[in-house]
Amino acid sequence: MTTMTRFVPLRTPFEDVGVLQKRLNSIFNDFAGESSISNAGFVPAVDVYEDADKLVLKLEIPGVKPEDMDIKLENQTLVIEGERKFESSEKAENFHRIERRFGSFVRSFTLPQTVDTNSVSASADAGVLTISLAKKEEAQPKQIKVQVGSNKQVEAQTAQ
Repeated sequence: MTTMTRFVPLRTPFEDVGVLQKRLNSIFNDFAGESSISNAGFVPAVDVYEDADKLVLKLEIPGVKPEDMDIKLENQTLVIEGERKFESSEKAENFHRIERRFGSFVRSFTLPQTVDTNSVSASADAGVLTISLAKKEEAQPKQIKVQVGSNKQVEAQTAQ
């Protein structure tokens, strides 16, 4: 009779120490009333899409004022820096839980050579920053029509 046993790969002692460290951090964070989410910095989510004429970036930046942002374009790199400040009229001791993320952020994007760096616009509406980068004229798609030769030209060439 043959018995099948499940193979369990052995872990190194260093992996065990890492698992123990994560568990201890979790216990201490729970004890202190903190969560791993609140310890992370604020990084706005971004959507990037393009069409035939432009490349568009949309960043979620609710609570970030335009004067707290800096948008730079240098050497085909777009850098967006900003800060969402913690503003409260209440004392910090009165909060039971703070889950919204605050702090400084930096997002950078390497742009393709097809983008015209001289034609950039930015607007903010309802907590969404929209940056539009026009494509260079030579990078825009061109429609090429296929012309069919007339039968007379084909016959004349074959007759010679």
